[in-house]
Amino acid sequence: MLTCTFEDANKASLRHAIVHALVIKGSKILLVRRAEKLIEGGKWGFPGGFVDRDETLEEAVKREVKEEAGWDIEVTSLISIIDNPNRPRDADRQNIAFNYLCKAIEKTGESDWEVTEQKWFDLHSLPREKEIAFDHYQVIQNYLQHPEARPEITMLSA
Repeated sequence: MLTCTFEDANKASLRHAIVHALVIKGSKILLVRRAEKLIEGGKWGFPGGFVDRDETLEEAVKREVKEEAGWDIEVTSLISIIDNPNRPRDADRQNIAFNYLCKAIEKTGESDWEVTEQKWFDLHSLPREKEIAFDHYQVIQNYLQHPEARPEITMLSA
């Protein structure tokens, strides 16, 4: 939680804004293994993180993917917003997650300290749900249930 002091001197605890990238290449999705010292460490998840001050959501998602996976991406669409204050395994941060569908363009760097490994998984052969951080497994499942929103996968599986 963030604690802010307003103009009238009242204080309030506010929620964080975070971004996640569902980076797609053909019928594969890029997942990163979270460093052990992070919440949900050792599990696979989306590249992503907190939105910095003076940064748009799209700028944040591009920056986070570059930092955590070394990929330049094209943001194609916002696919979901998760504002549940009781998201699973999210500690006391109560993040609001903006989930973006992204296209992998070019690998130009390496992972930062937050990631121990990155891997392209076939969308129909993912790690087990308990091996995936937070609610990211369910976000992927929701994405897969809407073929009209993912023409690149529909064409490959047709």
